[in-house]
Amino acid sequence: MAASATPSAIDDILAEHAGLERDLSDPSLHDDPAAARRAGKRFAQLAPIMSVHAKLAAARDDLEAARELAADDASFAAEIPALEATVLQLDTALTDLLAPRDPHDADDVVLEVKSGEGGEESALFAADLARMYVRYAERHGWRVEILDANISDLGGYKEATLSIKARTDTADGVWSRFKFEGGVHRVQRVPVTESQGRVHTSAAGVLIYPEQDEVEAVQIDETDLRIDVYRSSGKGGQGVNTTDSAVRITHLPTGIVVTCQNERSQLQNKARAMQVLASRLQAAAEEAADKEAAAGRASQVRTVDRSERIRTYNFPENRITDHRIGFKSHNLDAVLDGDMDALLDALAAADRQARLQAE
Repeated sequence: MAASATPSAIDDILAEHAGLERDLSDPSLHDDPAAARRAGKRFAQLAPIMSVHAKLAAARDDLEAARELAADDASFAAEIPALEATVLQLDTALTDLLAPRDPHDADDVVLEVKSGEGGEESALFAADLARMYVRYAERHGWRVEILDANISDLGGYKEATLSIKARTDTADGVWSRFKFEGGVHRVQRVPVTESQGRVHTSAAGVLIYPEQDEVEAVQIDETDLRIDVYRSSGKGGQGVNTTDSAVRITHLPTGIVVTCQNERSQLQNKARAMQVLASRLQAAAEEAADKEAAAGRASQVRTVDRSERIRTYNFPENRITDHRIGFKSHNLDAVLDGDMDALLDALAAADRQARLQAE
């Protein structure tokens, strides 16, 4: 059983919530869009805690009143057990909400998909994964921006980089839902290039990291960068393939390479690529500084090899299996269409259980 929420912890939250409420009502805050966005996200993040706290306070008042009435009239005693159960349930829920959370849960993300073993079929599967994440994002009203894509001959993704942003009025951000997606995803199906109808196995990789709102928050030495410009490729409307507007930035000390060709100008592409680079460097720095984080993210792609799979997508059986938690369901078609909540809820529940056991 979870311990009761401590008064000091909830008092701190109440004070922070009141302060954010004052800040958000101050017009001057909105002169700084980044600061307003951060305040709005944090305010939304505290909303579930405030709601449960209010319900708990009301339930405790009802319980106290019932006990006082029962002292004079025994007929009121019958209400007490149900009220006690409600108070216990709400107190446990509040304690869980106040437990330490991943500090990045409210963050937006940069998500990369990369083809691996399987050639053209792997690239097609990488595109299927990207489409799955885009459709899930659309279901939740999130905004998706394709920053870069290297398209294969049959229209798959050799690699693609997506930025996914949540609304500011949500308690949790994209990271809270997608942080378990990093790793190798394996597919079993008959490839479009297979003439004999045989099932093949191939793999694609997913990398995901919180997106930094401000490049300045991460120290980047310009002398550590090699910046190349080249002609944008693929569909993009008027202006694409006519100027050298795409940008590739290589961070020499780490070997991290970031490309962006989505924006209209070279300067815009460079600024966006720098933001992605800052996000990757920050994620790498946190992993190096925190052994637990490094262990927790060890499932992310090292080499896109079938043996390092976190999940299998079996098309002949319409089955999806997450090997980390033993999750199985036979609605692969729906999952690939963005119906991922049951899967992501199961991963979040397993993570929550592990966190509670570690306390």
